[in-house]
Amino acid sequence: MAEPAVAWVHGSDLGVAVSIDGGRSWAYRGVIEGLATEPGRTTFWAPEIVHERGAFHMFVTCISGVPDRWAGHERTIRHYTSPDLVAWAYRGEPALSSRYVIDACVHPLPDGGYRLWYKDEADDSHTWAADSPDLDHWQVRGPVLTHRPHEGPNVFELGGWYWMVVDEWRGRCVFRSADLTTWTRQGLILDTPGRRPQDGTIGLHADVVVTGSDTAVIVYFTHPGVSGDGTGAAPARTFDQRRSVIQAALLHVVDGLLVCDRDEDVELDLGGA
Repeated sequence: MAEPAVAWVHGSDLGVAVSIDGGRSWAYRGVIEGLATEPGRTTFWAPEIVHERGAFHMFVTCISGVPDRWAGHERTIRHYTSPDLVAWAYRGEPALSSRYVIDACVHPLPDGGYRLWYKDEADDSHTWAADSPDLDHWQVRGPVLTHRPHEGPNVFELGGWYWMVVDEWRGRCVFRSADLTTWTRQGLILDTPGRRPQDGTIGLHADVVVTGSDTAVIVYFTHPGVSGDGTGAAPARTFDQRRSVIQAALLHVVDGLLVCDRDEDVELDLGGA
């Protein structure tokens, strides 16, 4: 029996895959166990994992149950830690701008401490930020990007600049900053179809791995069974339209701009800079 409305989007665990060759091949290792803090099914989305202070820190979106609609239920970000990426301990829930927040991204600040960016769905799906000296205690700074609704902020340093890419459901929008505070809009990447197999729609919710001083890999997904712009109406999708495919493309900084040709050949080596 088909799930009602958007229930198929919820109820997800966090899957784990392992690569020993820099990301060229992957072995599925199952799902992370022991994250739930209440009985029954819990939905987990969009984990952000950073290694700081001798431990792995995961900030992950959590939804109680398996909702069949987008609105009307809380979405929070939880903090877990692990010594080995296998066993995870619940650390707490940052007090953010609302209880309708998803898509955490964490980056160290130039003068010490950390900044957390996230989507606040209670504020028209804009990106907000909070700062912490220790990854445990957070102070909300306020809204960061309010140009239009979007999600999935991802921040990284490349080519002498800080960059933020967000998902506008029409491609990834790029912003540039010198200080992680003031952001200038550049424009869209991954907004036109690629020529590789199953890469013929817009690129959706992405992460970035920096691999050199001015080169990085952006890892994103497509819904290859969805025609048109690649988004579609989630409740009406068939199995083929729900299917996701992970893609990777190179990022370069050229004359102060972030450039992405999704058809460029990619030789993956995700070992980092």
